[in-house]
Amino acid sequence: MTHVLSAVAWPYANGPRHIGHVAGFGVPSDVFSRYMRMAGHEVLMVSGTDEHGTPILVQAEAEGISPQELADRNNRLIVEDLVNLGLSYDLFTRTTTGNHIAVTKAMFAQVRDNGYLIEKRTMSAISPSNGRALPDRYIEGTCPLCGASGARGDQCDNCGKQLDPIDLIDPVSKINGETPKFEETSHYFLDLPALADALGKWLDEREASGTWRPNVIRFSKNILAEIKPRAMTRDIDWGIPVPGWEDQPSKRLYVWFDAVVGYLSASIEWARRIGQPERWREWWNDPQARSYYFMGKDNIVFHSQVWPAELLGYNGEGERGGEPGEMGRLNLPTEVVSSEFLTMEGKKFSTSKSVVIYVRDMLSRYQADALRYFISAAGPENQDADFTWAEFVRRTNDELVAAWGNLVNRVASMIHKRVGEIPQPGQLQPEDQQLLDQVEAGFSEVGELIATHRQKAALQQIMHLVSLANQYVAATEPFKLKTPETEERLHTILWVLAQVIADLNLMFSPFLPSSANAIDRVFGGQGQIAPMPRIEEVKDLDQTREDGSDFTYPIITGDYSEVPHWGRHEIQIGRSVSKPKPVFQKLEPEIIEEELARLV
Repeated sequence: MTHVLSAVAWPYANGPRHIGHVAGFGVPSDVFSRYMRMAGHEVLMVSGTDEHGTPILVQAEAEGISPQELADRNNRLIVEDLVNLGLSYDLFTRTTTGNHIAVTKAMFAQVRDNGYLIEKRTMSAISPSNGRALPDRYIEGTCPLCGASGARGDQCDNCGKQLDPIDLIDPVSKINGETPKFEETSHYFLDLPALADALGKWLDEREASGTWRPNVIRFSKNILAEIKPRAMTRDIDWGIPVPGWEDQPSKRLYVWFDAVVGYLSASIEWARRIGQPERWREWWNDPQARSYYFMGKDNIVFHSQVWPAELLGYNGEGERGGEPGEMGRLNLPTEVVSSEFLTMEGKKFSTSKSVVIYVRDMLSRYQADALRYFISAAGPENQDADFTWAEFVRRTNDELVAAWGNLVNRVASMIHKRVGEIPQPGQLQPEDQQLLDQVEAGFSEVGELIATHRQKAALQQIMHLVSLANQYVAATEPFKLKTPETEERLHTILWVLAQVIADLNLMFSPFLPSSANAIDRVFGGQGQIAPMPRIEEVKDLDQTREDGSDFTYPIITGDYSEVPHWGRHEIQIGRSVSKPKPVFQKLEPEIIEEELARLV
């Protein structure tokens, strides 16, 4: 048994999330976490809404509400959507909690005291219309190094080089299209060059492990080649105050410093909420623990450079030495699991151009597991992928409904009608044993693929086994066995199929938790093989609101302790099998044109 941290990217709370977001961080992390729990590991899956920074400040001002009110509203929307998608967080929290603020300040102070945060004069990008500082990632222009358009003020995705906003050719604000002006100011910079050797050694070790996706390790080592200090504070009044600069209320921690600390602070909040306040250390201080960080490729730099550098600086493991703070030596990521981008009907997701479908809208019209299946089978695991309504309908109907759903329905109907319960088998024939063996072997094959983040291949293998089971039905023709003389053979075939469906359902459960529970109930189970998350309303552990009232907010949590182990479970003979209803909804072709019309 190993302690496994599933560190899931923090969705930004400037609005509801669309399906491109959850394709990158949501579904892949949940499939992995559900499998690892079933494989016997102690999994801690954490995340929350990222709520600081200029974009929220600007949007709140435009709506005439406070940044906290905007964050509160969108936090709740995101929490509800992620629960409805079935994401099994141990804790999904937020960055405006007292706990997160305290942990982030402690992290910053120790990195600074160890000598890896240095004060420098710099040029800050300012919005001419309101005088506010603009975040690096919200300034775009032409890369001065490779000439690519759309380079951001922090990096160019085309060449992978780190940039500053003032480096860009023809920079403009993504917020309002203005050309920023630049003013001199003081900020703390993370001294990445002083941590470069330690970062390089860590990346070399990660590359030698052979587990990272090639594009991620390649990109990570590329940005290390021209490393330079990176600003970790901002001129803004919505964010976490800078330790030591309390007399400068317009200086706050950079949102990307505090957001990545969220993985640690959420782990600490989880431990506090379960009444075991030191339990988080099992995932963060134990060198044998493993940690996997899930995000889209635009966030690689923050997880393979900035966050590891913060951890190394906190641990005192750069060229200046130093000592860990009270939280002890903190583990660096075992793997950065980055997905590529999901486009929609051949276009980049864009809310302003209506090229978008929000998770909430998707789940109001279609089954959560149909979306989860599409993301797992056709999503941007290792290359950019395109969501089209035609492909969504095809995969739902041809694969979920016609292949897997039809197998479940046919077998349950035959057992219900001919026997009424899981039958007692007779002597197995070679074709019976062959199918049973093939499916049982699938646990090892599928499990290894999920554990190594090859979820597409895992799902392909499960669907291959579904095809073998359907071929077995066609070959044995149990529906033709209707005489007393063939009753034992009928019972044997139906028992084999019931066992195979139970096995396949367990393999599918990390991908399709809701339908896995429904299928388990059809075959007389309790429908709890894939525990589902829930929303709890909680009080902040450390702070109240400005008016003195309780700071309450929703969290996602759940009890995932009673999961079945990954492997064959012998089905219970005599268990009642109910008359089935279709588990998956067949989609009519007309919805393709209907959905495309919504994008116009």
